[in-house]
Amino acid sequence: MATAFDTHEVTNQPPPLVGHDVFGSDVPLTEAVERHGPRWASDELTELGRVAGSAEAQTWGRQANENPPALHTHDRYGNRLDTVEYHPAYHELMRTAISHGIHAAPWIDDRPHAHVARATKMIIWYQVDAGHTCPISMTYSVVPALAAEPHVAEEWVPRIASRTYDPRNVPATEKDGVTCGMAMTEKQGGSDVRANTTTARPAGGGASGTPYLLTGHKWFCSAPMSDAFLMLAQAPGGLSCFWVPRWRPDGGRNPVRIQRLKDKLGDRSNASSEIEMADAWGLLIGEEGRGVRTIIEMVNRTRLDCVLGSTAIMRQGVAQATWHTHHRKAFGAVLDEQPLMMNVLADLALESEAATACALRLARAFDAGKDDPREFALARLATPIVKYWVSKRAPAHAAEALECLGGVGYVEETGMPRLFRQSPLNGLWEGSGNVMCLDVLRAMAREPAALDAFWAEVEQAAGVDARLDAATAGLRKELGDLEGMESRARRIVEMMASLLSASLLVRHASHDVADAFCASRLAGDWGRAFGTLPSGLSLRAIIDRNRPVIDG
Repeated sequence: MATAFDTHEVTNQPPPLVGHDVFGSDVPLTEAVERHGPRWASDELTELGRVAGSAEAQTWGRQANENPPALHTHDRYGNRLDTVEYHPAYHELMRTAISHGIHAAPWIDDRPHAHVARATKMIIWYQVDAGHTCPISMTYSVVPALAAEPHVAEEWVPRIASRTYDPRNVPATEKDGVTCGMAMTEKQGGSDVRANTTTARPAGGGASGTPYLLTGHKWFCSAPMSDAFLMLAQAPGGLSCFWVPRWRPDGGRNPVRIQRLKDKLGDRSNASSEIEMADAWGLLIGEEGRGVRTIIEMVNRTRLDCVLGSTAIMRQGVAQATWHTHHRKAFGAVLDEQPLMMNVLADLALESEAATACALRLARAFDAGKDDPREFALARLATPIVKYWVSKRAPAHAAEALECLGGVGYVEETGMPRLFRQSPLNGLWEGSGNVMCLDVLRAMAREPAALDAFWAEVEQAAGVDARLDAATAGLRKELGDLEGMESRARRIVEMMASLLSASLLVRHASHDVADAFCASRLAGDWGRAFGTLPSGLSLRAIIDRNRPVIDG
């Protein structure tokens, strides 16, 4: 019965996208898992997918971002604390991620394709909340760097690999599980870490695994409540890598002072900080003067996670846009049946499919590791290529997906503003776009096997699509011109990313997807915004393939 305040009936609104399997309803992702081998992980992925699609998990993501972490530098009496307080929802997100092994499972899992399984879980869970995945990614990434000092790895890796989340601020020896962070950049250098001024003086024998005392600052310390950090500092022998726990071996707090937390565009559920150290205790990892070479083992893994994160952002954007437009009418017709909207949705779906294909192909190369020289070489070159391009596409993709919802997409309740704010992060983290492109040029110049592996991968689709063959010839010509290559680096990397994506889609995606991708991204029949695909493509099939479903 209407009341005096009932002015209208709420109609023409999509149902909440809640209660679905985030993994099972993502066709390109499930196909990639099937293709790359970890079929043993199907039950685990389905379980996590259902948690990610639940109302409870979505509430955790919202609450963790609406209640950002708070820094407590001192207690009421003036004693240093240097602790960060998080909302309970953040701890639920962390607990779920760790219990599903996203933080470290591949390092102790002997089953094949464990890194592909873990990468898939990251794509699934990142869609709930991006911020807390920072310490998850750091924890995953430190393990190969610690391998440079076996005694440290022997002590710490079992704690790292534990599936128990233990957020207590106590020494690691008293905890059931630990998380890890990283502190590389300083104010004066940023990406130029060789300009770091933090010093490290020997407090022991001066060899790998022995203690040093670090003094200086870090302009960006990821996840400051982590139990230990990898850091770079200037030792007598040059820039070196150090393992710096929050607590010293004698049980006292390590003097790592949190100066402030960053007020960031996105990633708000996670704390990022500036720190200072005065004789902080740490262990040398690897040799003095080889810090970059040591810590790059961590950086490569976090760059993979940048790809996974941007892929997740695109997938979530497609899911929200296709769901909303499928359940809403405008101007007398369902939105996703209107030709121009269909073009936009299909274009967004193509970008998401390409990112997914590249992300899991990259994870497979990391799975093979150094045991397979060609896969190892491919990972060396493809990582900065894909990281650059997928990260660059994410902000434009998120903005267009938001617009598909209309004005309501600009409202926080939809989650789309949070998605948009998060979208630039992975283009900055672990190397900006220019750093990635210069790394690609460096890899091609210094490691010819990497470029050979790239061509071997791309040319598996040779002769299948004339547009792909023509684009391949065009890139070979571009790479043959060495004049001014650095200024053309972005153009070159864009071409390489498009070729790799097209080769994967031609071989593995549906014909409709591969045809549309080659027509637009390779043949140039494409505009400057999403929604400018040429006519004659099977837009309906592309959209339906990428729209999430809720069983029942």
